[in-house]
Amino acid sequence: MKIGIVVNEGPYTHQASDSAYQFAVAALKAGHKVTRVFFYHDGVYNGSSLTEPPRDDRMIVERWGKLAAQYEVDLVVCVAAALRRGIREQNLAEGFRISGLGQLVEAGIQNDRLVVFGD
Repeated sequence: MKIGIVVNEGPYTHQASDSAYQFAVAALKAGHKVTRVFFYHDGVYNGSSLTEPPRDDRMIVERWGKLAAQYEVDLVVCVAAALRRGIREQNLAEGFRISGLGQLVEAGIQNDRLVVFGD
């Protein structure tokens, strides 16, 4: 099964990012293909290279990047939502790219499921 994921909440303010990541890992391990994760609204903070959690905390941004590299998952940060929050190409974390809502629409069309995490 091909799966697209939407994350609407920030990495340290809501459970959505953690749940989306765990869901993606479980789906991939079960043999499914996660084609794209689209970060929207406050979810764009998941792609910020400016995030620096304490050493004993989970590195949410970094683990998304590693997942993308290992499984060839397309991590897309919504350009409009990102610019509203001060996120630009220069401060985008490794493995992420900025694009428009067309990528979200495409994920909904090309995948068997589109799973949304967050409000």
